[in-house]
This record gives sequence, C-alpha cells and structure tokens, in this order.
Amino acid sequence: HVQLVGSGGGWVQSAGPLTLSCRASGFDFWDTAMNWYRQFPGKERELVAAISETGMMTKYADSVKGRFSISRNNPRNLVFLQMANLKPHDAAVYYCNAGWLYTIYPWGQGTQVTVAS
Repeated sequence: HVQLVGSGGGWVQSAGPLTLSCRASGFDFWDTAMNWYRQFPGKERELVAAISETGMMTKYADSVKGRFSISRNNPRNLVFLQMANLKPHDAAVYYCNAGWLYTIYPWGQGTQVTVAS
C-alpha cells in the first residue's frame, strides 16, 4: 500500500533554514510527480511546491519562491523541501503527496515546522 512519510520538521529561528524529507513507497515513484503541501491550523492544505518525475520541472507558490527548493532522489524514493529564510508565517504542518498540481493519494504523515520570531 502507499506510504508517504514526512520528516525533518522542528523548531527554527526566524530567517533560519530547514530541510524536510519525504519517503514514498507503494507506487512507481520514478514515474510520478511529487509535491509538498502545508496546512495552517484551521485551514485547508495549500500547495507549496511540485516537482516533475525527472526533476526537470518545478513549481512554487508565490509565497515561497526564492526561499524554498524542491528536489528528489528517485533511486531512494525521496523528495526534499529545502527551506531558507523561514518566517513565522511559514509555521505549519508540511505534507508530501504524489501528483503535479493535485494530489493522488490519501495524506500520510506530516511534519511540523515551528518558526520562532
């Protein structure tokens, strides 16, 4: 069955960096676009970034452009989100999923990011 397990979250000072990882299994990872979403308390999840199957194409929400970078390691079924210059309003639970600008599978384990001002 499909598993999507996010990790790497934690507490970081404002303007600091953090890198999230997501391990995927149960589907053809190498042939599937991947994405990161985040969810603020009481809000719907919102798309943060997406990456194509080969990693040649990426897309970012306007709010994170220039600060976040999505990448992937196909042999290891991993997708990453490198976050720089984090701001308090980036604090959320971050989730990965399969798909380009949409999601394919039920949500897996997210990872909490807390940014101290």
